[in-house]
Amino acid sequence: MKHEEYESLRAHISNFFWQELEPMVPEIEKAGRIPYDILFPKFREHKLWGLLVPEEYGGSGLTATQYIPVLVEMSKVHGGVRVLLHVHNSMAKGITAGGREEQKREFLPKIATGEISVAFGLTEAKSGTGRDIKTTAVREGDRYVLNGEKHLITNADFAEYFAVFCNTSREAGPRGISCLLVHRDTPGFTMEPHRSLLGCRGSSHGILTFEDCAVPAQMILGREGDGLALALKTLETSRVYIAATSLGTAERALEVALDFVKKRVTFGKPIAEREGVRQYLADMTIDIYALKCMLADACRKIDEGRPIPVEASACKTFGAEAVCRVTETALQAIGGIGYTAAYPIEMLHRDARLNLLEEGTLTIQRMVIARAMLEGYPLD
Repeated sequence: MKHEEYESLRAHISNFFWQELEPMVPEIEKAGRIPYDILFPKFREHKLWGLLVPEEYGGSGLTATQYIPVLVEMSKVHGGVRVLLHVHNSMAKGITAGGREEQKREFLPKIATGEISVAFGLTEAKSGTGRDIKTTAVREGDRYVLNGEKHLITNADFAEYFAVFCNTSREAGPRGISCLLVHRDTPGFTMEPHRSLLGCRGSSHGILTFEDCAVPAQMILGREGDGLALALKTLETSRVYIAATSLGTAERALEVALDFVKKRVTFGKPIAEREGVRQYLADMTIDIYALKCMLADACRKIDEGRPIPVEASACKTFGAEAVCRVTETALQAIGGIGYTAAYPIEMLHRDARLNLLEEGTLTIQRMVIARAMLEGYPLD
C-alpha cells in the first residue's frame, strides 16, 4: 500500500478506535461480550478484517511495519477486540502463506470483508503444541476422517472455518502434521465455550471436539505434511504481533500514569515532582523504548522475507515481561484508585497478562532462542 493511502487508512482506523469503539468499552467490560451486531459491520467499513490480506485478493496488504502501528493503537483501546482481530488477521496471513492458489482465491476475498473468519485450531489440552499433536485425520478415499479435541481456540463462537492441525501420518514424524480447513457445520464437529477470561473480556475461546468428522480431501491447507511448517511460520510472525500488543498496552498505561501524576496533588504539590514517582516514569519509558526498537528491527526483517525465530521469540518474551512491569508500575504510580474501574489501568493490567501466554509461554520462547543460538543462528 502506498504511503499516502496507508496514512489515510491508519488515521481512519484510529478515529474509529477512539471515537466509536472506546466509548463502548465500559459496557463490553461489564457484559463480558463484544457486540458483534454493531462492531462487525464497522470492522468491514474500516477495512479491519483485511489488513493482512494481499491487495490482489481484496485486502489492504499491509506490511509488518505498517500493521504494527494499527495493532498498537488497537491494543490501547481494548484487549478483547484486539484478540479477535489479531487472530483473524494472523490466520489470513497463514492462508496467504500456506494455501494453494485456488484456496486463496476462494477464501481470502471473503476473509478481507469479514464474510468469513478462520480460527487457528492448534492447541490441545492433553499434548504440547507441536510434534506430539494427538488429533488425527485418516485418509479414506476423497475425505479425511478427523478425530480429536482442541481447546482455547479463539473466535470459536463465530468463525466459519477452523484451521485444524492434525496428525495424518505418525510414521512421517514432523512431516506427518497437516492442516484441514473444517467448516463449523460439518457433522461430527461440536464446539463448547470455555469459561470467562481474566482479561481481554469479550473475546471468545472454545473447545472443539471431532468424532469421525468427515472433511473433504481438498480442504487440506496446502499439501499433506505442510502443517507443522505452516504452524511455526504463522506463530513466528504472530509472536512479533503479540509484542506489538504489549507495546500498545504499555504505552497507554504510561499515558494514563503521566496524566494522573501531573494532576494528583499531595502535601501541596503534584506527585510528579516526587523522586520516587519520577523513577517509575523513567523505568516505564525505558521498557517502551527498548520494545519499540526490537519491533522495528523484527518488522524490517519480516518485510525482507527473512525467517526470524530468535527475534520473534525475543520480541514476544521481552514485550510480555515489559508490559507486565509497566502496568504494574503504572498501578503503583496511580495508587489505590488505579485498582478501581475509575481508571483504565486495572483493565490494562488484566489484559497484559494474556501476552505471557499467547503463541507459547515464555519458557517455550527461551527454548526456541537458546536452541537456535546453539545451532549457530546469525543474530545480525
